Parts: sequence; C-alpha cells; structure tokens
Amino acid sequence: MVGIVIVSHSAKVALGIKELAEQMTGGNSSIIAAGGLEDGSIGTDAVRIMEAIKKADTGDGVVVMVDLGSAVLSSNLAIELLGEGVRERIRIADAPVLEGAVIAAVQASIGDSLEDVLAAAEASRSMLKKV
Repeated sequence: MVGIVIVSHSAKVALGIKELAEQMTGGNSSIIAAGGLEDGSIGTDAVRIMEAIKKADTGDGVVVMVDLGSAVLSSNLAIELLGEGVRERIRIADAPVLEGAVIAAVQASIGDSLEDVLAAAEASRSMLKKV
C-alpha cells in the first residue's frame, strides 16, 4: 500500500489532517504526520520528515503532502537523506495539503499505484469550493 506523509509547519495541523484522512479510509491506510519541530514549535525538520517517510513506506512508495514553501525544501532534503532504492519511490505532491491528503489516502487504501495516488492528489488542485 502506498504510504502518505503529511508535512505541515504545525504538528496540530498535520495530526488533524491525518485524523480526517484516516477517518475517510476507515483506518485502512498508512498515514504519518510530520508536523512542527521536536520542541513543539512551528517549523519543519528534514530528519523528522525522513523518519516519517521510512515509517510510511511499505515498499509501494510514499506520497508526501506539504503545506508551505519551506516544507517543500525540508521534504526534498529528507528524500535526499534516504538511500538509493528508496528515494526513487517517494513523490512530493503538487496539491493542496488537506484535499490532496484525503484523496491520496482514499486511493492508497483501495490499492492504487504510487503514480495513481499522486495523480489523484494533484487532481485536487482543480476542486471547486463553490457551486
């Protein structure tokens, strides 16, 4: 199953998104929150993200959902810290973190491939918020 890592500057935000995504999958998912810094302050930590990726990776790959610019930088560094053979199956989604994470988790929970989970997350960019 494709894993999902949620990277936010806030631990509470990452945990909240994880909770919502898990609820939508009935717990049939591998979702890890990697928010905030070790001391509880706001920020992102490449080592923390790397550990989350390792934990979420069951061998089918991991989609990383990020909130803001430096989360992208920290996630890219985390991927670089992973060894050859692992980093090739990690993707950072160009998608809104909440909508993308929920959609990615649902697709992962039904057994979609890494590229299909990534595509579903990225398709959430076009979701309309009004009717």
